[in-house]
Amino acid sequence: MPALAFFASPSFAVPLMDALVAEHHEIVVVVTQEPSRRRRGAPPEPTAVGLRAEELGIPVVSDPNEVLSYGPELGVVLAYGKILRRPLIDALELVNLHLSLLPRWRGAAPVQRAILEGDLVTGACLMRIEEGLDSGPVYGCRQVEIQKEETSAQLTARLVAEGTDLLLEKLASAGLGEPIAQQGEPTYAKKLARDELELSWDRDALYLSRLVRVGRAWTTLGGKRLLIHRARPVPEGNGGGPPGTVTKTFVATGDGCLELLEVQPEGRGIVSAGEWLRGLRRDAGIVLGS
Repeated sequence: MPALAFFASPSFAVPLMDALVAEHHEIVVVVTQEPSRRRRGAPPEPTAVGLRAEELGIPVVSDPNEVLSYGPELGVVLAYGKILRRPLIDALELVNLHLSLLPRWRGAAPVQRAILEGDLVTGACLMRIEEGLDSGPVYGCRQVEIQKEETSAQLTARLVAEGTDLLLEKLASAGLGEPIAQQGEPTYAKKLARDELELSWDRDALYLSRLVRVGRAWTTLGGKRLLIHRARPVPEGNGGGPPGTVTKTFVATGDGCLELLEVQPEGRGIVSAGEWLRGLRRDAGIVLGS
């Protein structure tokens, strides 16, 4: 089995690293982003992958140029967060676990874009890294159906599990094999800006529910931000008022209603929508986004 370098940063990549270790693959070095501050005034904290690697006794570096000195034969990449370039690409075979069915959704946010666009299926692909943006040839893919109310975090976890299984299967057999060039018209999944996550209540309820499933969707009330963590579309509802009007836990939209389930007022924790509304103690009507 080849000695591995593991390139990753976020918590959802930890199960892949753990699975490689559990199957007795030697990870000689972990490459992850530098420690960063999670909140103002706090000390820098290591990434989830970096912290787990330290627990496992694996050397951790933040400079990809240091990797070759550890003697890896294969690099495994999942959401490392930086673009890898030559001469590393020329010196080390690099396989990226990309969370989409390439060439659809190349880029930084493939899971979120698939949900937001209402895709019915997505997948996990093993792709050889080259200098283009997720344009390398593919060793294999697993297709996954997107569940009706699945969040981006839930879908990400399922895709990582499928991709992990595929990678372990290939490493346990004859290796990765020869990759095949991507076929079809590429689409691109740029990272969602905060403004894109604002709920525009004149949009239809189905679209707004998908935006909530992406994560960190927000609106405003009285000049303060309100995060919507869980919601359910009611396409046949009329809402009883203009878009943004709240009736019980239902919000009128441009087409149908959005039933709020869990919300987070600014400066507070997550609560049920019913508890939040009871705490407002308002006699007048509530209009979100105003």
